[in-house]
Amino acid sequence: MPILLNLLTVGGYLLTSTLIYLHVITTPRLRVTPLQIKTAWGATLALHAVVLWPVLVTPAGLDVTIVNSLSLIAWLVSLLLFLASFKDNMEALALSILPLAAIALLIDAAFPSFDTRLVESGHGVEWHVLTSLLAFSLLFIAAVQALLIAWLDHRLRHRQLTGWTQHLPPLQHMERFLFHLIAVGFALLSASLLTGWLFLEDMFAQHLLHKTVLSILAWFVFGILLLGRWLAGWRGRTSIRWTLAGFTLLLLAYFGSKLVIEVILDRK
Repeated sequence: MPILLNLLTVGGYLLTSTLIYLHVITTPRLRVTPLQIKTAWGATLALHAVVLWPVLVTPAGLDVTIVNSLSLIAWLVSLLLFLASFKDNMEALALSILPLAAIALLIDAAFPSFDTRLVESGHGVEWHVLTSLLAFSLLFIAAVQALLIAWLDHRLRHRQLTGWTQHLPPLQHMERFLFHLIAVGFALLSASLLTGWLFLEDMFAQHLLHKTVLSILAWFVFGILLLGRWLAGWRGRTSIRWTLAGFTLLLLAYFGSKLVIEVILDRK
């Protein structure tokens, strides 16, 4: 039954992506309505939550294996996009990200985790985990947005604004939204580092050292980027490079460390 629900959720994400594509690309007589997209998307998120909850939340605490974390981040990213879609045009981002959520669930189904890596409840560490995952999710969306901006900029420079590119928002609007994402993600990353310092016994312990150092470096990169935007009006390729550099550090900090500890070294 869990695998069936997992596959149904994968189907829901792919259906939502298809509906968005039809809404954006096809002729008016074939277009679906925003309500149909929101309904399919919301139902998929609810189904994903049903799949995720029993494996993530246990009586002893949160089970944050690499597979569970990947599924949780996919759900958080999809949820944040869904909520933002009521105010902003999220179609381009959704078409880029929702299929990745489906892939994350397929990985979950293909490689189930049999051991547990619990974050015990009642010690404040849950706040560190929650802010870390929210920061990663928002900055992941920012990284995808930066790639879309780079692609649109390339098409504009080569005068190839055809096909799906024609339906993207204006470049200025996309850049403004990018920095909104980075600002909120930076605030959450700051909260993550602060709660880690408050609630973890030793953030610089051997098994956490690389994660802490890389997270701090990512914090500096995003902080410098926001200062550059504020003081010098950074935009375009400069903002794209700094965004992708900061997210790469964060990706290595979180999933790089978990991959080495859980898969390569097989340590709990």
